[in-house]
Amino acid sequence: MLFLAFQKFDGSNFVEVLTIFCLGTLAFITAIAVHEANHALVATVLGDDTPRRYGRLSLNPMRHVDKTGLVVFMLAAVGWGWTPVNPQNLRPNPRTGNAIVASAGPLANLGLALLFSLPLWADPKPPEIIRQFLSFAVWLNLLLFVLNFIPLPPLDGFTVLVGLLPQNLAAAAKRLEPYGLGILFAVFFILPFALNINPLSAIFEPVCRAFGFPIRC
Repeated sequence: MLFLAFQKFDGSNFVEVLTIFCLGTLAFITAIAVHEANHALVATVLGDDTPRRYGRLSLNPMRHVDKTGLVVFMLAAVGWGWTPVNPQNLRPNPRTGNAIVASAGPLANLGLALLFSLPLWADPKPPEIIRQFLSFAVWLNLLLFVLNFIPLPPLDGFTVLVGLLPQNLAAAAKRLEPYGLGILFAVFFILPFALNINPLSAIFEPVCRAFGFPIRC
C-alpha cells in the first residue's frame, strides 16, 4: 500500500498520499477481519470449537488480521489473514463442512461490498474522505470475493472445489496443495507479465460491471 500510495507523490501532495495510505490500510483491516470472522463463526456453528479456543469469536478486528500480512499490505498492497479450523470437527462431514466454512469468507466480503456501496448511491453524497474510503473498500472487498473463489490452492475456492468433487478426484486435487504458492505466482504474475494474460482481471472486471458498483474496476 505504501508503494502504491507513494507512486502518486509529486513532492507537494504528502497529505493526499498519507490519506490514501491510511484509508487503504483501514479498508484492508475491515475486509480481512470480516472475512476471517465469518470463517470462525460458520466453523463454530458447524461444530468446531477451534476458533473459539483461539479467541477468534471476537469483534476485535486485530484478532483476525495476521500481523505479518498487515505489515506486508502496508508496504506492498498484498496481505492475508487466517483462521484456525479443524475440519474433522465439522458437520456434516469434514470435506463438506470445510467447503462451507471456506465459502463463508468470500461471501462475507461480497456482503460488505454491497453494504459499503449503498452510501455511494445516496443523495446527497457523503463527504469526500468518506467517499474515498467507501470506494476503495467496495473495490477491495469485491476483489477478495472474486480472488478467493478462484479454485487454486491455497485459496478458499480450492477448498470449496475439493468439497464438491467426488472423493477420488478430491484426493487427486489435494496433491496440488504443496505447490499452491508456486501456482498462484505463475497464474497471477508470470501469465500477466510474460504472456499478457490476466485471469484475475478477466473475472474481476465483468463482476464489477454486473453488480453496478460505482467505481472504476
